[in-house]
Amino acid sequence: MLKQKLRKIYKEKRNSLFDTENLSLDIANKTLDLDIWNFQNYHVFFPIEKQKEVDSRLIIQIIQGKDKNVVLPKLNFESNSIDSVLLTDSTLLKTNHLGISEPLNGIQINNNQIDLVFVPLLAFDNSGHRVGYGGGYYDKFLSECPNAIKVGLSYFDPINKIEDINSKDIKLDYCITPKKVYEFSE
Repeated sequence: MLKQKLRKIYKEKRNSLFDTENLSLDIANKTLDLDIWNFQNYHVFFPIEKQKEVDSRLIIQIIQGKDKNVVLPKLNFESNSIDSVLLTDSTLLKTNHLGISEPLNGIQINNNQIDLVFVPLLAFDNSGHRVGYGGGYYDKFLSECPNAIKVGLSYFDPINKIEDINSKDIKLDYCITPKKVYEFSE
């Protein structure tokens, strides 16, 4: 299926969900099944609540409980890129025009210092390709973090195949759903 059609289908599927709180909790708990907790810098998105994204704040709590660094994305609309900002007690957050909470200030981290990225998505396939909102922010960002482990978060199981993958699309290493952790090999 093509990305544009998948975006429409999965936005509708997500909007029809009622119990995203428990589904997000199941996903957060599944992160504990992965051997990913020996790193230092974990990049985590804040959910767009109006889009019913997976509540990644639960994963942020796990990371902080393990005394690791949480790094937040800040969209740079001029360069169509993502900057990485360390979350500290003094980090101020503001919701941007897309409904995403992001840091107003803070310590910027080089993208090549990111060890693991929790990646937002609408849908993914059995090969680890993902469909986002279509802006290209995360594919560009992930290409700047070549050694980072890429972990998608999804309420839904994978589809068989995304048909219009291109050379700029960056594959996931894992995707976590409420019931299962999917692992993708090269």
